[in-house]
Amino acid sequence: MDFFKKNTSGMAFCLIIALVAWLLGKQFAIIGGPVFGILLGMVITLFIKDKSRLDAGIKFTSKKILQYAVILLGFGLNLNVILETGIQSLPIIISTIATSLILAFLLSKALHIPGKISTLVGVGSSICGGSAIAATAPVIDADDEEVAQAISVIFFFNVLAALIFPHLGSWLGFSTSSGDAFGIFAGTAVNDTSSVTACAATWDNMWNLGSATLDKAVTVKLTRTLAIIPITLVLSFIQAGKAKKENKAGTSFKFSKVFPFFILYFIAASVITTIATSFGVDSSVFSPIKELSKFFIVWAMAAIGLNTNIIKLVKTGAKPLFLGLCCWGGITLVSLGMQHLLGIW
Repeated sequence: MDFFKKNTSGMAFCLIIALVAWLLGKQFAIIGGPVFGILLGMVITLFIKDKSRLDAGIKFTSKKILQYAVILLGFGLNLNVILETGIQSLPIIISTIATSLILAFLLSKALHIPGKISTLVGVGSSICGGSAIAATAPVIDADDEEVAQAISVIFFFNVLAALIFPHLGSWLGFSTSSGDAFGIFAGTAVNDTSSVTACAATWDNMWNLGSATLDKAVTVKLTRTLAIIPITLVLSFIQAGKAKKENKAGTSFKFSKVFPFFILYFIAASVITTIATSFGVDSSVFSPIKELSKFFIVWAMAAIGLNTNIIKLVKTGAKPLFLGLCCWGGITLVSLGMQHLLGIW
């Protein structure tokens, strides 16, 4: 009962914002529900004088609901399908992820960007945008303003990619009779799922390819999503090492406090989907759970927006934006270079 008394008001308030953001995201897919959630939250919080009654529920939503979203995301991953059709893109995926993470690390040192923001931008750029940020934020204990800043940076380059890449692909001479080459490019070089979908669907429409490009891009994107697992586990070990060093003498250190157990549930969800589909269960059975996962992310983003100072965000946004530009540019060039090297285009 104490939990409900403490959290219900804040959670319900975030839920109302999330419902509006979800509907807006459906209407404007290139922007997406998570971005609308953050933006609405940041604007609405400016008009709230006292959030004390809402604080506990907002905090629970931004932390725990975010983790539940990642767990549910696992039900959208059929590991057999990914292994069968995603193997071709694996060298490109590994190269682009490595490029983004290395650039984020080097630039954070050179430009004195806070480590947590640079980690979120690097991971979000290289893996799967908002979902990767959602998975990484609890592991590195990032605060809501850092998450909001990273999401904002990722969103900006998502929109640019969705608008520019189909024309770039045409100019570069990607095959217009098959969706494979551009599908791999969209799946490896575009950050968030919504923008990957928009980008690939545009290519299909440009060249009357049905859904060939979209199918390829989404499979590659799902393969990228699996990188959440090793990245978050490595980050948890790094975080554990830092926590142990900072730990005061005479107190016990517990690794369980920093280990991302929700990632294990994410893996379990993926395994359940894989086993079920291998026994003949239609993958569409898991579609409602996948949609719920996406909504939970929007719900959490609304809470994060409510805890974010938009004025401070704008004032401190130049360096993270430049970092995002470098990561995005690096990923794009490496994706194109690797495809050319492998003879895909």
